[in-house]
Amino acid sequence: MAAGQPWMWHGMVSTSLNLGLIDPQEVCRRAEAEYRSGRAPLNAVEGFIRQILGWREFVRGIYWSKMPEYGARNAFDADRALPWFFWSGDTDMACVADAVRSTRDHAYAHHIQRLMVTGNLAMLLGVHPDAVDDWYMVVYADAFEWVEMPNTRGMATFADGGIMGTKPYAASGAYINRMGNYCAGCRYDVKLKTGEAACPFNRLYWGFLERNRARLAGNPRLAMPYRTLDGWDAARRQALVEEAEACRTSLGAVRAG
Repeated sequence: MAAGQPWMWHGMVSTSLNLGLIDPQEVCRRAEAEYRSGRAPLNAVEGFIRQILGWREFVRGIYWSKMPEYGARNAFDADRALPWFFWSGDTDMACVADAVRSTRDHAYAHHIQRLMVTGNLAMLLGVHPDAVDDWYMVVYADAFEWVEMPNTRGMATFADGGIMGTKPYAASGAYINRMGNYCAGCRYDVKLKTGEAACPFNRLYWGFLERNRARLAGNPRLAMPYRTLDGWDAARRQALVEEAEACRTSLGAVRAG
């Protein structure tokens, strides 16, 4: 991710594919032809085809095999409203402001922004999955329910309880810092874990894990962060929950109703 760089090296074909303007099989065959002619490297072509032939068709299968029950799943009993800055971009979180700005200006954001910035934040905040689905459906030109819902209710928020993926893609500010250049110019300090000056992703992360311990602690892919939590006493863990709650409130993720 890079501030002010909405396109990066992405193919920009998802809208045309999902609208039916271009054929997925033809796109895959043309990409393969570029590799065989020596004009494109194998790793780029393999990744491109895998996203269409593999991931996109997997998402389609999940939707048509699991609906309509899938659309009512809410594994974490998330009940918070979507903060207004998801629409306005009016936030001091540099990564979120840039992702929303790209979304607003282009009806597009690349998949890391959708999954690990806006989606991750919505999950950590405990936003109701219906509100998350609605937002993604409204703001992105490539969003059709069959492709949008499994990616948001499944991948981004883990509201499906693990049908799409084996663990929630929850991450603190450290991940965002490794993946992009937002943190250097952000008002919040990615190195701080608590307090109003700390990165909100940090303030929310540990409280999210502790709040959802009953559902997630047995997940082997989350063994490391839960070992860390288990090394802290009950008072410290409770303080993390309270820190996360204060952050949720300050960001406008109040209980919907």
